Amino acid sequence: MSETLEPPVDLRTPYEAMGGEAGLRRLVDAFYDTMDSDPAAARVRAMHPADLTPIRARLADWLSGWTGGPPVFAARHPGRGCIMSAHAPYAIGAEEVDQWLACMRQALDAVEPPPYWRDILDQAFVRMCDALRSD
Repeated sequence: MSETLEPPVDLRTPYEAMGGEAGLRRLVDAFYDTMDSDPAAARVRAMHPADLTPIRARLADWLSGWTGGPPVFAARHPGRGCIMSAHAPYAIGAEEVDQWLACMRQALDAVEPPPYWRDILDQAFVRMCDALRSD
């Protein structure tokens, strides 16, 4: 008799573990809904336009490739450049990073990715935010 053993770790990509495009869009919507409604995120919210619709699409498309899904960002948003150049005009310091991460952590809590991937994504978001700091 043979048994099927579960792998010791989740071998899917983060994109797959989050539920593909629909899962990433749920994450992005939860993130921007939090940013838009939480007064504690006022500084980071002020860096965004009043209408968050276009930025929601850009973040979801960027996250697609970043998490191992289809690399659709460049095709859907030509001329937008890389994440570093997109954030270069903004003064991003510790307070902005903390606010952004708090919004993303609330979004991750809301969409409940598998725990393994939640931890991996959180660590990656911390590294990404630190790289974007301008102070």
